[in-house]
Amino acid sequence: MTPVRASESHVTFKNVSKTYDAQTYVVDNLNLAIHHGEFLTLLGPSGSGKTTSLMMLAGFEQPSSGEIFLGDSEISKLPPQKRGIGMVFQSYALFPHMTVNENLAFPLQARGMDKSKIEDKVSAALDMVRLTTIGSRKPQQLSGGQQQRIALARALIAEPRLVLMDEPLGALDKQLRDHMQLEIRGLHERLGVTVVYVTHDQGEAMTMSDRVAVFHAGKIQQLAPPRDIYERPANAFVASFIGESNRLPGRVVELNGDHCRVTLLDGTVVGGRSADVNEVGQSAVLSIRPERILLGASSANCDAQLTATCGGTIFHGDHMRVRLVHDVLGEITAKVPSSGLNSVPEIGMDVRFGWRKHDVTILRNNTQ
Repeated sequence: MTPVRASESHVTFKNVSKTYDAQTYVVDNLNLAIHHGEFLTLLGPSGSGKTTSLMMLAGFEQPSSGEIFLGDSEISKLPPQKRGIGMVFQSYALFPHMTVNENLAFPLQARGMDKSKIEDKVSAALDMVRLTTIGSRKPQQLSGGQQQRIALARALIAEPRLVLMDEPLGALDKQLRDHMQLEIRGLHERLGVTVVYVTHDQGEAMTMSDRVAVFHAGKIQQLAPPRDIYERPANAFVASFIGESNRLPGRVVELNGDHCRVTLLDGTVVGGRSADVNEVGQSAVLSIRPERILLGASSANCDAQLTATCGGTIFHGDHMRVRLVHDVLGEITAKVPSSGLNSVPEIGMDVRFGWRKHDVTILRNNTQ
């Protein structure tokens, strides 16, 4: 298949909103530019607006207001079949009465392509997903992973300008899902096609995406590469939704550009990167990932150093989770490599711990 040429912007949502009752907005004034050839994931909890945004792009839902562009063409009112978009669903949507070859040929036949060209393209599509020997089988004779790869091949066979994927791996078990993540990412890199992928699984989003758009309440909370989303969350929702974080309440005592200092409930003054706090005296939350908590001698050079009681440990093979109980700050979870502990803390034992300020994000406390 011919790789898609790169250009700066492939899909554009301009002031797009969607409401079903003229009161509650499922998607609220969405502005989003998707680059040609990128893998963009729309990530968020149920009801956040991510799937509705994808359905509007596919043409199965109409915007209540705003415009959607594919390249320079406004497509908001075009029917789905005229948009030149491939689609992969969680249910695979393969025709059960057709063979694999017939399933792949169907979208090409609908376009009136010559039979000889169809055969060549079907053969190339099966080779692309490494399933060259199963063309005569029916979908029910295939494993879940094989069905998903055929659904993917069918979405790509007509060389669409854009491929949309709606929770495509949700029905697979974990091991197969992990394998298919690599398969889909590999195909994307080889073909250069633009992919817009919807999931509520943050692991998928982090593994597969060039950028992630985190949705909540109909709005994008943050749009950035996976590492930035994880290490530099824009607000408290992103910090809590993506991965796992310790959240320690405090109050801002100093602002200095994109850094600030806060006083925690026990009086400890600590610094970190400021995400969305904007004034001294503001209620804030210190957010730090469990793997950034250092224990024992490792904490000697930390910017913040405290002591807590070990409330328990859980062995996870490659790492150990340690529950720390602080008299004032409450429970704090540390995640440390199993090989990095000289001795495992016992319940009731005092444990020194700390963190470096560049591992901390200071967020506005929206609960107060």
